Amino acid sequence: MLPYRLTLPRFHGSRTCRPGRGAGVALVGVAALTGAGVLWRCVRRVQVVGPSMEPALRAGDRLVVVRRPGRTQPWPRPGDVVAVRDPRLPSRILIKRVSAVDRRQGTVDVRGDAPDASTDSRDFGPLARSAVVGRAVYRYGPAGRNGPGPWPGEYHRR
Repeated sequence: MLPYRLTLPRFHGSRTCRPGRGAGVALVGVAALTGAGVLWRCVRRVQVVGPSMEPALRAGDRLVVVRRPGRTQPWPRPGDVVAVRDPRLPSRILIKRVSAVDRRQGTVDVRGDAPDASTDSRDFGPLARSAVVGRAVYRYGPAGRNGPGPWPGEYHRR
C-alpha cells in the first residue's frame, strides 16, 4: 500500500463545460496580445545621432516614431519630422524633415535642418513613399528636452 492517498477533484456536470469568467479573461488576453503585436509594429523608438537636425533636434534626443497600421500610409506633409530608410544602406534609419512631396511621382524629398551637416535628398535624391518608416511624434529623452512634436525647424533653407 502507498503511504499517501491520491484524490482528484470532482466535477459536477455542465459546470466544467460552461464558458465562464475564464473564457472572458482568455479572450481579453488574446485581444491584448494581438493589439500589442500591432502596436509593436507601428511604434518605434529611435535616437538622433549627429548634428543634421539641429537646432530642432540634437544628438542624443530619443524619439517615438509612429506608423499607422495597414499598408497604405498617409502622405507626410512638408515640415513633418520623419524616420526614413537610408537608400544607401536600408537597415539604417535617418531622421529628417519633409521638404517636398510629389504625389504624381510617389516621392518624398527630405532634408536635415543643418544643411552643412546633413546627408539627405540633396545627396541621394527624392525617396519613394515606401521608404518612410513613420512620423516622429514625441521626444522622450534626454530629461528636460521631452515633449510632443512638431518641432519647428528650418526645412525651407536650401
